Amino acid sequence: MSCGVDQYNQLFAGEKDENHCGFLKQWLEYTSVSVEISNKGFHREVVNTVELSPDVLSGVRVLLVHRWPNGIYIDPYQLASLRDHSDWQILLDSAIDLEVPAHKTSGFVTYLYPTLDEQTPNLLKVTIPIHGRYHEPSFVGKTSTSVEIQTPELLLRSKKCTQLNNFEPHTVVDAPCTVDNSSTCPWIKIQHQQGRGHVSLQFPVGDGSLMKPVCGGTLLVTMICCAALSKLMWKHQIV
Repeated sequence: MSCGVDQYNQLFAGEKDENHCGFLKQWLEYTSVSVEISNKGFHREVVNTVELSPDVLSGVRVLLVHRWPNGIYIDPYQLASLRDHSDWQILLDSAIDLEVPAHKTSGFVTYLYPTLDEQTPNLLKVTIPIHGRYHEPSFVGKTSTSVEIQTPELLLRSKKCTQLNNFEPHTVVDAPCTVDNSSTCPWIKIQHQQGRGHVSLQFPVGDGSLMKPVCGGTLLVTMICCAALSKLMWKHQIV
């Protein structure tokens, strides 16, 4: 008798899982992500907007994967100060050096876990502070350089759907389950993201042709100041 009950429960659970996966697949067709940049200068903000299906589907989690170029960095200390006042959590894939210039570092990846708002469950807005790195001086007259920010990859998952083999054209990828990064889970990566692309930022660069005159002028001024100071000390017999 218990064997029959177990078989019935497994069959019923499988049907529920299949139904939820079907709803999730339809739900994905109305999901998109876009990105905008606010502020100017070296300190900007990336505004991510995720639009979900108007039909509420419980148990769905959202993950945004940003692949940042070497011309950008995120300040971990600033993120820590925002942690208690944000409705999202973020995981960095590597340590961030805040001081090195762009040409001496590489890009990095962040995993952003937003929290769905009960009042607007079909719309997410997440703002991340970013900063531009100093770039190598130009010797060909360039006054600025362009840094491209890619729209993040949008990943979704639901514990109620475990059969992830029929979600074409979307793909299944492994990513950290939570911000704790204690294990990885399969996520559905959305392929037909509306507005998928990039935005370009402009950052100023130094004029490399002025390096020798500036260094020479600095050295000359330093020598003149040292000579004047030495003369003053000798005149007033300051030892």
